[in-house]
Amino acid sequence: MMHVTMRQLSTFEALARLKSFSATAEEMHVSQPTVSKQIKALHESVGVLLIEQIGKKIFLTEAGEALYETCVNWLHMWNRFEQTIADLKGLKQGRLSVCAVTTTKYFMPRLLGPFLSQYPDIDIQLEVVNRDRLLERLARNQDDLYIMGVPPENIEAEAEPFMDNPLVLVAPAAHPLARRKRIDFKTLAREAFLLRERGSGTRIALERYFEERNTPLKIRMELGSNEAILQAIIGGLGVALLSQSTLSFYSEHRKLAILNVVGFPLMRSWHTVRPRGKPLSVVANAYLEFLHLHIDQLLE
Repeated sequence: MMHVTMRQLSTFEALARLKSFSATAEEMHVSQPTVSKQIKALHESVGVLLIEQIGKKIFLTEAGEALYETCVNWLHMWNRFEQTIADLKGLKQGRLSVCAVTTTKYFMPRLLGPFLSQYPDIDIQLEVVNRDRLLERLARNQDDLYIMGVPPENIEAEAEPFMDNPLVLVAPAAHPLARRKRIDFKTLAREAFLLRERGSGTRIALERYFEERNTPLKIRMELGSNEAILQAIIGGLGVALLSQSTLSFYSEHRKLAILNVVGFPLMRSWHTVRPRGKPLSVVANAYLEFLHLHIDQLLE
């Protein structure tokens, strides 16, 4: 008889999906040796090889593929069971799982803290990841709610705006255009841009803006975080389109300038997103209502 734990199955599901021990450890908030230990124990319990590692690449065996499909179904059923129990308990107890894109880290704690103060026994889990990782989690229905700027086009999902998200053009404070008014698009198009990775919401918005005007976008560099882009701007490497919320808490904002370009800022919204048809738990529904009722006060 197999003696397999829920922890082992959760670890295996994450490793099979992410194909990386380090990414699995990061998602599960444990060390890589802990992940390896869980997988080794699972192999011993099952009695056959589930995962093969060749160099740094991870492959599932036939048995591994079968177990992975089982894990996905099991986790889905377990999440439904947790939601049922949370609904029975109402708002006295329960869990709220929120996954948000990285730019939201500047304001999401302020949108969750007051709710937790009102319902202190609710367990809130916030995952802050890049857009690609968020879309993976959304496709697998791993969380109650997802917070993002540009809703997905290739995933069946329901999106609802809840807050303005103005996108501004940022340059070094000493940039020749920093003090100019009503800069035209032709002048802007001559600038070299610093971009986030492909799939980023701000990158999608900028690329669409240039495509609509049949103008090539001059890309100087791709960087993996807003902080890296801000430092690159200060270093004089180029200009960038960023969410205004990125600048609100940046300690060196005096070294930056928001360019006065005709048509900017691009007015967008932050959205709450969930898989289409997904029934909301009592806790998730209460948080959405709380968010819409108090958003102005939360941002003051």
